[in-house]
Amino acid sequence: MTEGAGPSVAARDDLAGVVDLFGWLTREELSRAVSELAFKRRAEADAAAIDDAIDVAVAEYALVPAPVEAVSTGGAGDELGEDDDFLAVGPAAFPSLPEGAADLPHILDVPDRDVDREVLSGAVLERLSADAVDAITESDAERLEVLADVTYDVEAWASVDAAPIRERIVAELDG
Repeated sequence: MTEGAGPSVAARDDLAGVVDLFGWLTREELSRAVSELAFKRRAEADAAAIDDAIDVAVAEYALVPAPVEAVSTGGAGDELGEDDDFLAVGPAAFPSLPEGAADLPHILDVPDRDVDREVLSGAVLERLSADAVDAITESDAERLEVLADVTYDVEAWASVDAAPIRERIVAELDG
């Protein structure tokens, strides 16, 4: 990402750190958590900037959308809606906790949560493949470079083989 073009890698990794504290969060819960951290620092929370930072983290695979089949709560009777936007820590993240984040579990009061890494990694691999096809179709070399890096990250992060996706990306970049 170019300097001044958007949220920094540190911000992206801080978002991942907040999500990691809980296992997963909805987009709304993550936005609320970031707002709470801003409040603790006596700073203004810009909802649009928070949304942009989350969008960047998702685009760069620091956070990944988690299918409902991949997320669970420890609470009996907790219903997870198909329409909820679940986010989990992704393969490109180096989660870090921003100052004051240790208090978030008490502030947000969410139940214990788990992520089925096998289901999540399958969904991430499918998304990576679709994103690669889109970037190839759009001749977006910059996006392809990012996705090529993610293919290595995802293999270190989960027991998946991203080599076919990487080979297609590299062939496109070299072609």
